[in-house]
Amino acid sequence: MEMIKVFITEDESIVREGLRDIVPWEKYGFEFVGDAPDGEIALPLIRKLKPDVLITDIKMPFMDGLALSSIVSRELPDTKIIILSGYSDFEYARQAIALKVDQYLLKPITKAAILKALELTREKIQEEREQKDYLRRFEQDTKKYESFSRRAFFERLVEGSLSVQQIYEEADRLNLDLNADGYNFVIFTVQSTDESSYSETAAVTLDGLLDYFLRYPGYILFRSGLLSYAALIMGDAENLTERTNRALDIIQRRCGSAQEQLNWYAAVGEPTDRLSGLAQCYKDASHVLAYRHLLPQTHVFRAEMLHAEAADNGAACLETLDPGKLDPMVIRNFLQTGTPEEIQAFAQEYLSNLGGAERSLLFRHYIMMSLRINAELCLQQLGCQQEDFSGLPQPEVNLPASKMEEYMVSLLTEALRLRDLKSQQESSDILSSAIRYMEKHYTDENLSLNSVAQAINISANYLSALFSQKMGVSFVEYLTQKRMNRAKQLLQRTNMRSSEIAYEVGYRDPRYFSFVFRKTQGCTPRAFRSGETEEE
Repeated sequence: MEMIKVFITEDESIVREGLRDIVPWEKYGFEFVGDAPDGEIALPLIRKLKPDVLITDIKMPFMDGLALSSIVSRELPDTKIIILSGYSDFEYARQAIALKVDQYLLKPITKAAILKALELTREKIQEEREQKDYLRRFEQDTKKYESFSRRAFFERLVEGSLSVQQIYEEADRLNLDLNADGYNFVIFTVQSTDESSYSETAAVTLDGLLDYFLRYPGYILFRSGLLSYAALIMGDAENLTERTNRALDIIQRRCGSAQEQLNWYAAVGEPTDRLSGLAQCYKDASHVLAYRHLLPQTHVFRAEMLHAEAADNGAACLETLDPGKLDPMVIRNFLQTGTPEEIQAFAQEYLSNLGGAERSLLFRHYIMMSLRINAELCLQQLGCQQEDFSGLPQPEVNLPASKMEEYMVSLLTEALRLRDLKSQQESSDILSSAIRYMEKHYTDENLSLNSVAQAINISANYLSALFSQKMGVSFVEYLTQKRMNRAKQLLQRTNMRSSEIAYEVGYRDPRYFSFVFRKTQGCTPRAFRSGETEEE
């Protein structure tokens, strides 16, 4: 158990030394870390030592106990304060109460009185620590970045449909602090090379990345697509670049260690110093991420590539690609993993590799036929039937070069629509299987996204995305809701104790169960059973 640090400030040396020596600190779970004769000397020591408990006299020279308590309460709000006073004057007590001190003891102080005050303070500290631990656990379990309302906010933000005022208002409602001198986005996707089945390597790697971005300040994580995530990077002129490079470095190091088992990519936009510039910043990152379909061996993409494209008509940033080898797998890979938002950028970059060859009518027709054939082959592999292809545009014999991009965009748009329609049918079956499995095993405390994904043999990342997209809640939110609904039934219909109900619905820690119940239902299990909406 973590020891509780205590500091004493008292101008009477006999009292100060008596308190120091009379209490068997370690026996009661305390660590005596220091003392001082007045507030002026005490304050720098307190700032350095950061004690959990401050015991201070109220009347001292240079800086009295009330002034010291006021500063400590402001700078170290978690520090508990016990005031000692030789005065019974109500005004001192009133000021101490206003400062929200935890105990107010009148001198002379007996050993029994100080031990009782310390014991009450220790219990309060332990309770607060436990609640903080539970809150961290709850937030980790629920994965705040998966919150449906949070995801909806970022979807609107990056599409540019929110005014600056609306951004601030929505962020405040979601308890998101977006105040910074500069911003950028990193978008990343981590998948198994065999995305059709569960991969522990992909799951562990992705979880590690998500935990990193959740844990470190300067990043706000959210899901940005079916199989991708984004982190909003915030900082000042000095550390924004450092945080951006650190984000890319951590993605590269964690994914690179399992290179052969993962398909992973990351892209960053151009930094902006305005909230109104976030949509364009995200658009740039998304645009450059589309290069992964053309350069599958490159894993990190930066928005600077867009400038190279503009300066050199698209050649410089893609010079590693051989224009003479238009591999059909590039098209098939895009049809398997691309998104509708990437179609325009992908088509532009693909056609830029023709190097002027599109001026040949024969070559244009060859390209269009290749696109159409590979689209059909890919869709057939996904389970689409021949009759489904009627909406795919047919190549035009005399299509002008200026219309090539329009044709390609039209073809890819329809192909991705068919792909997603087929995927929706399959995902409905997958989701049904997952929910059936959860119905049977929700009382198992160890039930997790990974265990369910493994049981039905699909990617944990894909299952997580399905829940968020189809159910409007994350996997853990759904599981918690299921457990809470069952708990409420048992509270209303049985005489089972709260601890028994906790075990019954999948919680081995009854106190954590009570914490989650109160967090999600707005009252304790006891209050719910008695018909109260909140604790008295």
